[in-house]
Amino acid sequence: MSDAAPDAGSAPPRPSSSMRASTRSTLLGAMFLMATSSIGPGFITQTTTFTAQLGAAFAFAIVVSIVVDVALQLNVWRVIGVSGRRAQELGNLTLPGLGWVMAAFVLVGGLVFNVGNVSGAGLGTDAMLGLDPRIGGAVSAVIAIAIFLSKRAGVAMDRIVVVLGLVMIALTVGIAVTSAPPVGEALRNVVLPEEVSFLAITTLIGGTIGGYITFAGAHRLLDSGVSGPGRVRDITRSSVTGIVITGVMRVVLFLAVLGVVAGGATLAADNPPASAFQQAAGDVGLRVFGVVFWAAAITSVIGASYTSVSFITSRTRTSERARTLLVVAFIVVTTTAFVVVGAAPATLLVFAGAFNGLLLPLAIGVVLWVAWRRPDLLQGYRYPRGLLAVGGLAWLLTIYLAVRSFGGVVGLFTG
Repeated sequence: MSDAAPDAGSAPPRPSSSMRASTRSTLLGAMFLMATSSIGPGFITQTTTFTAQLGAAFAFAIVVSIVVDVALQLNVWRVIGVSGRRAQELGNLTLPGLGWVMAAFVLVGGLVFNVGNVSGAGLGTDAMLGLDPRIGGAVSAVIAIAIFLSKRAGVAMDRIVVVLGLVMIALTVGIAVTSAPPVGEALRNVVLPEEVSFLAITTLIGGTIGGYITFAGAHRLLDSGVSGPGRVRDITRSSVTGIVITGVMRVVLFLAVLGVVAGGATLAADNPPASAFQQAAGDVGLRVFGVVFWAAAITSVIGASYTSVSFITSRTRTSERARTLLVVAFIVVTTTAFVVVGAAPATLLVFAGAFNGLLLPLAIGVVLWVAWRRPDLLQGYRYPRGLLAVGGLAWLLTIYLAVRSFGGVVGLFTG
């Protein structure tokens, strides 16, 4: 699952064209791993639902959420990339044991949400091929396992998330063109929104960078040997581009659904995204939905499994074989749960959401603390104060998200 870093014992040789191509491939893979981890079944359903509720006004919420996501991810990727340490390692260096608390949150949330990801893959194969969702989910899990068991798992993972990410965007663009959305109205609402939904904004942020998603790309860069103050430019570009890729998918999906609802159509309550795609392009649209939903689900299975295991293993003391076996076990456990139960129960999803909500301010707090008070962990790098200030403002919003998500658990038991 990792690609060896170059030997740091002597002055590095001038990079060859093949080395530069390998670096570009690694950076692209990290960008798309973060982006496709964000673009899961919940992302698609969430975007469709809010578009149906808010119409063109949802454009404002999308833009604000992208800005906040960039502020947070710039800090997360830079601190992790420059320090050369995973998030849980920074947590333990900040306060002994804190990193393992973070790892526990990621593991619990990742396990439950991965049941939902496998379920989404099953729903995608049902719409695409008419397969029973349990069979489709199990087959999709086998495909994900095969990727991790391949000889060059890191390269295979990078390539599959890039290809499927591009497929999702391209197919959704096609549906957006077919549905003929009122683009001018959407653009007007970016600056002069007819309605501002703080609920939509906070939900989008939590869904885009909550839980393991925050660290998927940054951890992938470390495992590929991209770290240190000398790689700040690559790290920054990758973090921003990853969020932009996620934003592009959010925008084209929004436009695709907006064209349908602006035409007066009512989406089916049991599966709004499938209904939107079908009303935009008939049976072909339903098949396209199946491909997009499946691609979103299986890339999220890959991202959740890889990143969750990265939180409970060591980059230096855990063997490659042990990491691979843990990833395979993670996928097997969550797939078995889906096959037996059928989908993650709503109660468990609420709990997992609360865990993700609690993790976000904790993890972002650790990152900002390292940037502010632990220059010794940044290898002599002077952290930009402006970036730290912007990250601090975004961090305050994650605290609100934590209170809101934990409130869901309280509400579950109080009526």
